[in-house]
Amino acid sequence: METSKDKKTTQKRWLMLIAVLVLHASYFIGSTYAQKFALVDMDYIFKNIPAYERANEQLSQISKKWQAEVEAIQIEAQTLYKNYQNEVVFLSQEQKKDRQEAIVNKEKEAAELKKKYFGPDGELFKKRTALMSPIQEEIYNAVKDIADLRGYQLILDRASDQGIIFGSPKIDISNEVLSKLGYSR
Repeated sequence: METSKDKKTTQKRWLMLIAVLVLHASYFIGSTYAQKFALVDMDYIFKNIPAYERANEQLSQISKKWQAEVEAIQIEAQTLYKNYQNEVVFLSQEQKKDRQEAIVNKEKEAAELKKKYFGPDGELFKKRTALMSPIQEEIYNAVKDIADLRGYQLILDRASDQGIIFGSPKIDISNEVLSKLGYSR
């Protein structure tokens, strides 16, 4: 049978356990609230950096030029095919074979040129990397400096993260990043 002394001891143990749990919970909750977060809008930042706009324009012009080259070869292939279709009845077997090979080769040439310019490791990708990487690195360093200065543990890009439903303008540091880069807003 449990005595009243045993009941009090058991109650004290339970109270101590609850107190310890509450202290631990408040510590974890408090440390969560102590973390600082901020937002940046990378689209806004990029639009306010003239070098980024110039790089984009340069990439657009190069892309159009290369696309025109690819289309010119595709048109040549189409012309060869149309001519072949019109003359096929007058051609010998060897001439047919030669014309078909010429058409296939021209189509391959267009596909290879397209891959060379626009493929995953193509010239456009390399040019974009060469032009944009220094700008992106400069922005990253500015964001990192601000994070270190202000004690932010996490900075999210509101422009690219669809998971952000609302972000208070008070925690948006986009203008501060632009100022740090020398572009006042």
